[in-house]
Amino acid sequence: MNNLISFKKVSKFFFKKNKIKALSNINLNFKIGKIYSLIGPSGSGKSTLLNLISLIDKPSSGSISIENKIINYEKQDVNDTYRSSSIGIIYQNYNLLNDFTALENVSLAELALNNNPKTATINAKKILSNLGLSKRVNHFPTELSGGENQRVAIARAIINRPKIILADEPTGNLDLKNAKSVFKTLLNLRNKNRLIIFATHNREFAEMSDCKIEMIDGNIRSINGKL
Repeated sequence: MNNLISFKKVSKFFFKKNKIKALSNINLNFKIGKIYSLIGPSGSGKSTLLNLISLIDKPSSGSISIENKIINYEKQDVNDTYRSSSIGIIYQNYNLLNDFTALENVSLAELALNNNPKTATINAKKILSNLGLSKRVNHFPTELSGGENQRVAIARAIINRPKIILADEPTGNLDLKNAKSVFKTLLNLRNKNRLIIFATHNREFAEMSDCKIEMIDGNIRSINGKL
């Protein structure tokens, strides 16, 4: 399998009162068709790594390649288009728009890319139905449970059929029953043409990945499984 994403000597620093090291000289490869878990304490660098892959942030040094092309962070329009079409992001806090229904939250993601309301609505309804939410499409986030909101967030992340799915603590705000249900949904998104990377504090979930990457203080502590 080819590397879909490659990190070469990637470091990331933040500057507040002092210089804070978030990632230090990271070398990593991620292959399409696999599921990777990132595990480690808060502040270990998991979210920073995901933000770099999502093209939301850029490294302080080193390079990141996606599909064998080194990312040029000066071409923000190109990166934004790639993110919309090829990267699905699932957040711990759902990041849904409270004034929009489940259907609208999901269809907006496709509208931003293709601007075809009819098709976006049809696809959104289908995906929500597949995730067991056919009776909840016209409900607002405040009318849904935590597990339902996270499934809406998953639907939004996959409506454009992304090659890359990134999930940052996707079950962190859920009780154990809903967490297991949502995590099963995430695992079922796997296919040979997709890469899934998720961050978690739950070691049981992490062990279900093809490769577990343990991080601490911005460094890779251990890698269990084939990169």
